[in-house]
Amino acid sequence: MLQQIFIKRGAEDLQASTSNWIIGMLSSHWLVAAVIAEALCFFVWLRVLAELELSKAFPLSALSYVLIMAVAFFVFSENVSSMQLIGSCLILSGIWCIVAHPGRVR
Repeated sequence: MLQQIFIKRGAEDLQASTSNWIIGMLSSHWLVAAVIAEALCFFVWLRVLAELELSKAFPLSALSYVLIMAVAFFVFSENVSSMQLIGSCLILSGIWCIVAHPGRVR
């Protein structure tokens, strides 16, 4: 999730820049931070997969949708609609149903 925030900041800086877009992208400290954060997330995800069943771990990744929307609202002052809030509640409910109830069907 952190990488998404860095990419957003980097994109805002690129948009404000009047110089060459590619050079601006390669020299953006925000985008470099995003690449580093993405690499770190990859290793964290590997560790999570080593500890949890895939059917439990992967639904947890859906939390990023809800968290990114919250960051968009609180950090970037973006508008959030009531439908987005309802959708977020449904996502959280679905994650809870999958992760909290270990029943097996075979």
